[in-house]
Amino acid sequence: MNITIVGTGYVGLVTGTTLAELGNSVYCVDIDEKKVEGMKNGIVPIYEPNLEEMFLRNIQSERLFFTTNLKEALDKSEVVYLALPTPPGEDGSADLSYVLKVANDIGEMMTDYKVVVNKSTVPVGTADRVRETISSKTTIDFDVVSNPEFLREGFAVEDSMNPARVVVGSSSDKAKDIMAKIYQPFTNTGIPIIFMDEKSSELTKYASNSFLAVKITFMNEIANYCEKVGADVDKVRLGMGSDDRIGHRFLFPGIGYGGSCFPKDVKALIKSGKDDDFNFQILQATEKVNISQKVILVSEIEKYFGGNIKGKKIAIWGLAFKANTDDIREASSLDNIALLLEKGAEIVAYDLIAEENVKKLLGDKISYANTMYDALEGSDALFIATEWPEFKNPNFDLMAKKMNNKAIFDGRNMFPLEVPQQKGFFYKSIGRKTVGEETR
Repeated sequence: MNITIVGTGYVGLVTGTTLAELGNSVYCVDIDEKKVEGMKNGIVPIYEPNLEEMFLRNIQSERLFFTTNLKEALDKSEVVYLALPTPPGEDGSADLSYVLKVANDIGEMMTDYKVVVNKSTVPVGTADRVRETISSKTTIDFDVVSNPEFLREGFAVEDSMNPARVVVGSSSDKAKDIMAKIYQPFTNTGIPIIFMDEKSSELTKYASNSFLAVKITFMNEIANYCEKVGADVDKVRLGMGSDDRIGHRFLFPGIGYGGSCFPKDVKALIKSGKDDDFNFQILQATEKVNISQKVILVSEIEKYFGGNIKGKKIAIWGLAFKANTDDIREASSLDNIALLLEKGAEIVAYDLIAEENVKKLLGDKISYANTMYDALEGSDALFIATEWPEFKNPNFDLMAKKMNNKAIFDGRNMFPLEVPQQKGFFYKSIGRKTVGEETR
């Protein structure tokens, strides 16, 4: 089948490459000429494990194409996926201007039947708005489908090729048949495709992400309480996760959630609720707790240094909002950097994958190191903000030689408590006892 993907961000590029891998001819459209030219030359514009290999394979197999010309791609395709940004406005509402602009263009350009598939995360009722926008420009038959993505950054290729389920919202039997044909390689292997109405499909995406944000935040609250009463959150987490009604995933405490989905989707669902005179109290609490959780270790750093960190050199390991991505949107590292700089600290950071994105945002407000150990040179403390695998088993002896103070503030609970303790480090993590108090 010939398919057009409009938008080549995380969702669009991974979706397009996956659909090409499944044997379709896929035309990826983006307005950024430089980006499109780079992709034509085999340059993947985002970092995502295992994407480059599949990307290049499908270019070479002439199943994956890139263009800035929407009309050209549209004329070749029966199905058009919209994978466009829906950034939050000041009031938290999802900005649908990109989606509706392309819907308007499709209405003006289409010459035969199309299935327009909303892959973007959008509020309930967006399919109706897209349908109305296209209808205002054409009398040609078409259908609008909601087909939300459930990709985890860092595991997007794995999730795209092996989804837990495929959700399709449509009131058209013709569109359902076409979507079933596209996803037949999945259903043939037992992956379910769940058909529902458009509004239920749209809400399924928001409800899923918001529930996971609540789960993370609840665990962070439990972690903070563990510290108050002397419990160990790692043991509590294992005990909870062993209950199959709860499960082990998303029970890891830390310095809050970030990224392109959870913060935006929680805000959008809260705003959608208000628009319909409904109050999502649990989501409002989740958002409030997460904001404070992201910088919870800064007060601990101040406490360690007697209330004053002016002039202190803080090394930061990790800048991405999570491991295995270069995405820094809503990253906890940025909140901590801003607060530490405000209090007069000096920052040297290490994250080779996300570094360039941070440089575009912060420039020379902080320093950047070439290795994780270079970042520690002459540092007064280490702050771990991202759970990159390379941080799991560091050389503590080398760390001790490079640091002025053997102090670690770990926002991702990377180490068993006994390891830094045996090496004589002060070690503050989330929801566990602080070790090395005597080294203050």
